[in-house]
Amino acid sequence: MNNKKSKVVQYNRWGYIFLIPFLVTYVIFQLVPLADTIWNSFFENYRSGLKQIGPNFIGLANYAKILSQGDLWQYAGNTMIMWLIGFVPQIVVSLLLGAWFTDPSLRLKAQRFFKTVIYLPNLIMASAFAMLFFTLFSDGGPVNSILMNLHIISQPYRFFASVAASRILVGFMLFIMWFGNTTILLMAGMMGIDQSLFEAAEVDGATARQIFFKITLPLLRPILVYVLITSLIGGLQMFDVPQVLTNGTGDPARSTMTMIMWLNKHLYSKNFGMGGALSVLLFIITGILSLVVFKFTGTDTDK
Repeated sequence: MNNKKSKVVQYNRWGYIFLIPFLVTYVIFQLVPLADTIWNSFFENYRSGLKQIGPNFIGLANYAKILSQGDLWQYAGNTMIMWLIGFVPQIVVSLLLGAWFTDPSLRLKAQRFFKTVIYLPNLIMASAFAMLFFTLFSDGGPVNSILMNLHIISQPYRFFASVAASRILVGFMLFIMWFGNTTILLMAGMMGIDQSLFEAAEVDGATARQIFFKITLPLLRPILVYVLITSLIGGLQMFDVPQVLTNGTGDPARSTMTMIMWLNKHLYSKNFGMGGALSVLLFIITGILSLVVFKFTGTDTDK
């Protein structure tokens, strides 16, 4: 018995050995930079012209300055609005497509082809997507030309001069890029549901809508929570699409300026103290929002 236990212990050691590369990589590229960012956030450290100011220890002054500015709340609001514009249709369309593809009664043909097609936008670089939309919706672009030829508008519509249009374009791009990935995740969850539950519901006379809302959605809750949290974290880190689409200005009237774009401006101007403080605040906001989402949408293990 002791010999068998010792063999199991020796065998388990290999698991820890295989974890060493991950732990070393995590410490070097994640933990150390995180600690360094937190440390720099307590210092005044920026360049003014050719003169370097600091680093001087100033405690929580950087945090107080950021929180006292209206820019933080404006850019946080911009980020959440554009994320919602993209996420709401994304989750709705993904649920519909997932239910469609996993319904055996429909017997859809060429499913692999359609799954590949809807996932392809996720493989395109966000910067390339933004450049494509910038060309399509520019003042002299194809979209304006088509609308004018159809006599819908008499002169080019300035999409990038409109707050609503700019935000909708960013949200629409995020939707196009990510709905395929979300569809695949939800399909995997739906295919893991015991088919006998659906068969029993059909025998009891349940309609397709009742089956979807009473069986499919409740059992998909863990996957939906995962999708919501990961999408929220990705939304708070929104950068490349609005950065390329507005050339880093966040116009019109900074309505498409996100928190990461604002952080990038601090880092570009070598203001490492403010950049570090903003990074830490963004990390805290992300953690709090993720916990709130998990609390209100996660599975209650006490029941």
